Amino acid sequence: MAFLQRWGGTTQTFYYILSRDSEKVRFVARVVLAMSGGVDSSVAAWLLRESGHEIVGLFMRHGQALQPACTLPGGEAARHKQGCCSEADAADARRVAERLGVPCYVLNFEREFGRIVEYFVETYTAGRTPNPCIVCNTWLKFGKLFEYADSVGAEFVATGHYARLVSVPPGEPGALCTDEIALCQGLDASKDQSYVLFGIERHLLPRLMFPIGDHHKAEIRRIAGRLGLKVAEKRDSQEICFVPDQDHARFVREHRDPRQTSGKIVATDGTVVGRHDGYERFTIGQRKGLGIAFGEPRYVVRIEPTTRRVVVGTHDELARTELTAAEANWLIDEPAGPLPCRVKIRYRSRPAEATVEPLPGGRFRVRFAEPCYGVAPGQAAVCYRGQRVVGGGWIQ
Repeated sequence: MAFLQRWGGTTQTFYYILSRDSEKVRFVARVVLAMSGGVDSSVAAWLLRESGHEIVGLFMRHGQALQPACTLPGGEAARHKQGCCSEADAADARRVAERLGVPCYVLNFEREFGRIVEYFVETYTAGRTPNPCIVCNTWLKFGKLFEYADSVGAEFVATGHYARLVSVPPGEPGALCTDEIALCQGLDASKDQSYVLFGIERHLLPRLMFPIGDHHKAEIRRIAGRLGLKVAEKRDSQEICFVPDQDHARFVREHRDPRQTSGKIVATDGTVVGRHDGYERFTIGQRKGLGIAFGEPRYVVRIEPTTRRVVVGTHDELARTELTAAEANWLIDEPAGPLPCRVKIRYRSRPAEATVEPLPGGRFRVRFAEPCYGVAPGQAAVCYRGQRVVGGGWIQ
């Protein structure tokens, strides 16, 4: 009986059918690729095509205002919303797909994406700091995309994320192939996106591809330029797609039920030092935009939605030595006891040395080796062993 195995190379990943006599035969897979119209997913399409795979490109519709997008089979014009999936992005995705000879279809996430908006609004209203990119990856990209892949008989789903999927040695040094696949940091540390992928279900990892994970961003742009793709110098998206002006507080106010969120700004000893017009404007660790002058820097150390107070303090008062996270998603067997690892508390933060201890109810406790600053409820605590993501959860 033949079975599918992954062979990890330095610049791309190949797949083979292994027969009983262990002879390798090149395997060409059907791959569903999320195409955003950016340089990363565009070069990912080329890398997959060069590897011989059959690509089904998808432009994901989930923004705000309807605009013309890609063309569906049969010539019907598709519609999608603005944000990171703007009309210009759709046109870029279509041009790249045409240039590479790849079909481009639209997957309508409009209804499902409403859950992401609700989560974003509800989290800020609860005085927490949301991370909609992680939720989108977990609920939509690696949920609905796999449903679509199954519907068209595709073996794999691919995206333009800077992350890697590495074969775990099956027990002996130097082994090349195994059924166990690890999610690891991308080769380009400055662009690594493994943090926002921690919520992927472990059983899906063998069906994923991240073609650009073994490349640096500069190399991806050079490849796009060499191919003559107009997206070669396109700016990276740094915004939350459904809040293009980045005015989070305005967005939250417009999309929630009317309520009073203004209140007092107080020091950690309870002294009133000012007022604010809505606690949704603040996040733990924030220093700028407090609207109050102090003799030394002050940071938001706590948000109290019930009293509507925003508590500010010194950098030392921001320190945390431990945290608790819920809704754990383990990409290894759940640890039976304390696990030494490194933990990231924000996408752009450095991993901190810590010990993780599993708790009942899908939770875990993180104890930092040194005080950690800016721990914000609502953000993710993602655990690493070396470059491997071993799990994560939501900070309480």
